[in-house]
Amino acid sequence: MPEIQLGAHTVRSHGVKVARTHMHDWIILLLLIVIEVILNVIEPFHRFVGEDMMTDLKYPMKDNTVPFWAVPMLAIMLPLFVILVYYFIRKDVYDLHHAILGLLFSVLITGVITDAIKDAVGRPRPDFFWRCFPDGKGVFDPVTKDVMCTGIKSVIKEGHKSFPSGHTSWSFAGLGFLALYLSGKIRVFDRQGHVAKLCIIFLPLLISALVGISRVDDYWHHWQDVFAGGLLGLTVSSFCYLQFFPAPYEVDGWGPHAYFQMLAESRNVNPSNGSNVQQAELESVYVDSQHCRELSRVNTHDSSPILEGTNGRMGY
Repeated sequence: MPEIQLGAHTVRSHGVKVARTHMHDWIILLLLIVIEVILNVIEPFHRFVGEDMMTDLKYPMKDNTVPFWAVPMLAIMLPLFVILVYYFIRKDVYDLHHAILGLLFSVLITGVITDAIKDAVGRPRPDFFWRCFPDGKGVFDPVTKDVMCTGIKSVIKEGHKSFPSGHTSWSFAGLGFLALYLSGKIRVFDRQGHVAKLCIIFLPLLISALVGISRVDDYWHHWQDVFAGGLLGLTVSSFCYLQFFPAPYEVDGWGPHAYFQMLAESRNVNPSNGSNVQQAELESVYVDSQHCRELSRVNTHDSSPILEGTNGRMGY
């Protein structure tokens, strides 16, 4: 196989081919967006809220410490910025495409699951009383004692969407994916014992946790809503990341599955050509000709693809 240069697989040279291979995935993403819009339009389940239950739902209405528009900035734009920076360093369209695809799937799947549960559960928010009765005068059914809200319909509708926290689930989905992505790129689990690398990984998770805490402080959610949202976001982001990348603790955890698949197929097409292997990344590559898979063993070198120069040359 011919030598593979860093920067040999760019958006211009291979972008269309890679995107076309995953065209069905992009179509599914569009479908998820449509489902997300529908889930936000439909009316959630209006759970019975008796007069005696209002004691725990009389927290004051407050503005969002983290506004709605800031959530996509944290969950999508921030990870996307890091992914783009890595692309300009390494010029690997396989990593760029699959990282963006995995990030969007992580956030959108989380959003759909979150809003579907919100609509089905219909749990009232901690400030539900003031949403239902903005004048402070409670009105209840004389027989069932259920609430008979007099507030603005859209505000009341939003008041039935407490569980789980969307701010929290979206934040942990996007920033959780970013934490996994960075784990592979800087080789956190290289057994060298660099705690500074862990601090970099924990930073996105800390931001997500602070977003969740703000939802409780603003009385928009109960603590159970935030806990469930964070668990949901982390779970989905882990599945979506592992769909496109090896686990960060694996020796080839720095690159997407598709990249190694491409190398295996290229080597099978040109078995007689020699190859130079970048010592910091791979010691040897074994190719299964029947399944086009390869297993790699990495030298315990402290360098990382995200930190290595782009002038080096790698071949497989």
